[in-house]
Amino acid sequence: MMKNQLAVIGGSQAYTLMKSGCLIGEALGVVSTPFGDSQPVLRLTMGQSEVLFLSRHGVDGYSIAAPWVNYRANIYALKELGATHIVSWSGPGAIDRTLSIGQFVIPSDIIDETKARKGSFFEGAGWGFIRQNPVFCPTLTGVLEKAVVGLGLECRDHGVYVCTEGPRLETPAEINKFDLYGADLVGMTLCPEVFLARELEMHYASLCYVTNYAEGLRRREFNPGVLFEGLLDQDEVKAVDDAVSRFPDIIQAVAEQFKSVSQVCHCDMLMERYRRRGDVGPDWHTWVTTPGFKKQN
Repeated sequence: MMKNQLAVIGGSQAYTLMKSGCLIGEALGVVSTPFGDSQPVLRLTMGQSEVLFLSRHGVDGYSIAAPWVNYRANIYALKELGATHIVSWSGPGAIDRTLSIGQFVIPSDIIDETKARKGSFFEGAGWGFIRQNPVFCPTLTGVLEKAVVGLGLECRDHGVYVCTEGPRLETPAEINKFDLYGADLVGMTLCPEVFLARELEMHYASLCYVTNYAEGLRRREFNPGVLFEGLLDQDEVKAVDDAVSRFPDIIQAVAEQFKSVSQVCHCDMLMERYRRRGDVGPDWHTWVTTPGFKKQN
């Protein structure tokens, strides 16, 4: 049986923690993939555990916005380095008015409103019809919840995340539409990331921290030159900073909880139908297709 390996994909504030020295580890560098180079990967030592870490938006600042993140290269790279489980860190806005700024939420479902992103490893192939319920790994979701609650932090264990294309923020009318859909959170990063991970039979769960109330939920005057042009007041900025500061503690707690993970769940068998009918073999590299793909015999 393959050894479990935890990986973490950092969100929009990951680079600040790296720059401040809160996340230190061995630099593994970028990984070349059939889809281009990944973001640089670190190997963090967390107590008795090793965790792979990748900052999706860059390591020296917010250098690449969500629509242009190379999601396929990043997921492929983590799989290549042995990752079996991925915890994704994301800072969405709240559509559910009962959520608090800085509150942690573990999403339980997702709505994909992206438009132009490469959403599959299987271009031109006859496979990839994968069931998406539950879309987030229940085993890893349980690990996340135990870790966050064990630190005494407020955490909601469910919520629907709607992923928009970006990089612009949403209009009030769009937020109203997503509210009617039943969405609780709005962000730009979990799609197609979660779907790509599932195509490679990786376990994926996300921990979100609420960064702001979505457009139209609170009256906020335009304030040029600051983050989100004034969607947050100073107390809310502090609440977000406090949530971000807990991230190293959360990673360590997740790594400790993760050591006890042993059970197999549905994530390990998402491509089983294609294995049984002979479309794919045991080597996952051969599943992946690129432009000009020709099926290997």
